[in-house]
Amino acid sequence: MDMTTASPLRRLRLVSAPEAVSFLLLLLCSVLKRTTDFNAVPVMGAVHGVLFVIYVLFWLDAWHKTKWDLKTAALYFVLSVLPTGGFFADRMLRREAEASVIAARARKEGVVNA
Repeated sequence: MDMTTASPLRRLRLVSAPEAVSFLLLLLCSVLKRTTDFNAVPVMGAVHGVLFVIYVLFWLDAWHKTKWDLKTAALYFVLSVLPTGGFFADRMLRREAEASVIAARARKEGVVNA
């Protein structure tokens, strides 16, 4: 991984937390729809759907650019469909992006030959 892979990771990270929040809000709206007269499911469903599609597109781009193995790519996808998985994905992506930037800087300065 190098500096060029940090950008797709940052984009994926940027959308992972909002996607997780929208999923939780959609679940809350579903409960409220069944228990009260409040019905925001159509709006939250659309918001969550757009964020999920963006997440999947960024996930595909990150998978392609970072050359993740199938296990890592599947983990990030599974985290996107779990209600709080986006928060875990955000944390893992932050660490991975920071590591790739550090490795790129070390290679640039000639510290490592990787």
